[in-house]
Amino acid sequence: MSGPTNGTAGGAGTVARPAAPLPAQRSAGPVPPRGTVVVSSMASDAHTWNLVFLQLLIEELGFEVVNLGATVPDEMLLAECRERGPALLVLSSVNGHGYHEGLRVIRRLRADADLAGLPVLIGGKLGITGGESAEHIEELLGAGFDAVFDDRPEGIAAFTGLLGRLSERQAHELR
Repeated sequence: MSGPTNGTAGGAGTVARPAAPLPAQRSAGPVPPRGTVVVSSMASDAHTWNLVFLQLLIEELGFEVVNLGATVPDEMLLAECRERGPALLVLSSVNGHGYHEGLRVIRRLRADADLAGLPVLIGGKLGITGGESAEHIEELLGAGFDAVFDDRPEGIAAFTGLLGRLSERQAHELR
């Protein structure tokens, strides 16, 4: 392996490494996960930074996370949820098509006998203008989402608060 290993800059494109190890986790031993959460975008959304952020946030709250990544076709999303049996599915949108794609995906999930009871949250930029109207949010909830978080700053705090209070059993009881 070439390049610096001591954290010094080594030219264009070189990533500096931390000089000291990162702090240890706060717990004295391994903590069993609170359940598995599947995180995904939808078919037209190629953004990944939001999924990485969500994965890290949800793991910090004690859940195991399966991150399906970007541009996930509906059928793959449903198949992965059937196979993994998660406690929760979190859909994220950055490209502004979350409202329309979310409606399509939630209708497919609720029509699937194996997944009809899966708790599902959606958040991010749900429309191309951002800050979706109350009518759009109500329509997403009415179609079967258990919670909707648009791109307003208070959305992350509300999302974190909900997951912080949620155990695996409670996630299944959302439905």
